[in-house]
Amino acid sequence: MPSRKKTTLFAAAFCSCVSSFVVACAVLGTQQWVSSEVRFASTNTSITVSLSYGLFRGTCEQFVEAGLQVSTKTFQVADSLSSTKTKGINTAIIVVLVLSLLTSLLSSGFTCTNAVSNPYQTFLGPTGVYTWNSMCAILTLIAMILFPVNIEANSLSEELAYGCSTSLQTHLQSVHNYGYSYWIMLLILVLNVVSVIIIYFYDHARYSKKKEQERPIENAPKDVILF
Repeated sequence: MPSRKKTTLFAAAFCSCVSSFVVACAVLGTQQWVSSEVRFASTNTSITVSLSYGLFRGTCEQFVEAGLQVSTKTFQVADSLSSTKTKGINTAIIVVLVLSLLTSLLSSGFTCTNAVSNPYQTFLGPTGVYTWNSMCAILTLIAMILFPVNIEANSLSEELAYGCSTSLQTHLQSVHNYGYSYWIMLLILVLNVVSVIIIYFYDHARYSKKKEQERPIENAPKDVILF
């Protein structure tokens, strides 16, 4: 059975990993990733398309120059994308976040196992926790980079706006505000770092204790050691 200290620390790391898993589920399931205001010039007027969307679905509203709302529409992101590049990056973000979800689940399993037992294999101990938490953090960071790249460099919002209306002509301006579904990915990074720090303190304390136990033998007189 593990010591009380080990159980406590790994239980705390387990809570952090489970929280990371829950947040990753929320990130995938919500659509408040970004809100965009996209202005277009049409015949004798200007049209503003207001979009709010995530990885899977979103809503768009169309306003004419005087502020009159013309239409409101719900759309599926994948179906509204015609560009291979934007669709490919959007799919890649989904895949990366699903992998992040799986690594959070694996990390939760590893920390739970160590909280209730002493695994024989080395990789099932702190090494495994370091590995899966690091992978989860890296994958989440990749998703956080790819999403704004798809918006800013590949004009994702503009492409979705064209899918919301057939009367749009010349693009004038776009303004983007990233929502909570995007920013809470920072919480996933923090939770994974917390898990690693907790396990590092346990691993460091265990290593120090092992060295202290070996020190009396190293400092003992040679005749005592021979005896």
